[in-house]
Amino acid sequence: MSQSAQNSAPSGPPSVHVRAVVTWIAIFPLVTLGFFAIAPFASDWPPVLRAFVLSILIVPVAVYLVVPQLMRAYKALSTGRG
Repeated sequence: MSQSAQNSAPSGPPSVHVRAVVTWIAIFPLVTLGFFAIAPFASDWPPVLRAFVLSILIVPVAVYLVVPQLMRAYKALSTGRG
């Protein structure tokens, strides 16, 4: 097998540790921004309700938009295609 064929072969999914870090990198800024965004009208809400509303908004954004982009960036960096 040639060197280019070996480099293009799929190496498998990233480890659970990489996925956990990528997910945290996606979630933390979104939650932080979400808290600031809803603060003006949700300051008197119970904390559980605020967490519920934030999770309804942030989890789909993270799962469908942010994490896939971060995983593509990780793959590009890890394969050397910067």
